[in-house]
Amino acid sequence: MEKNNSLVRAINKNVRTSPRKLALVCNFIKGKKADVALRDLEFSRKRIAKDVSKTVKSAISNAENNYQYDIDNLFVKEAYVGKSLVMKRFRPRAKGRASPIKKPFSRITIVLEEKVEKKEKKVSK
Repeated sequence: MEKNNSLVRAINKNVRTSPRKLALVCNFIKGKKADVALRDLEFSRKRIAKDVSKTVKSAISNAENNYQYDIDNLFVKEAYVGKSLVMKRFRPRAKGRASPIKKPFSRITIVLEEKVEKKEKKVSK
């Protein structure tokens, strides 16, 4: 059985933070092995790293259960962020006025790829 597409993705649709803050954490894990990315997210000082970690774990379990990939060969190929809905609230101000407050939501997409290292045969002389 040959696998044509070695990409696996997981999407977390409503994350309660701005995309700008979330993009910092996603750029931090791009190109790393999946287990190294999880370790780095665990020790990150950003609050949102927990949600990114949940999404990476979801992508890993998708790869393992749906496509029977080896977890040790998974890399974070892409990690990107998009905008989602924005809650609009109002704060009362002086003289009967009101000022708007925007509470943005984000969408995380994690794409994992399986890289299989080919072992080269040693040539004996």
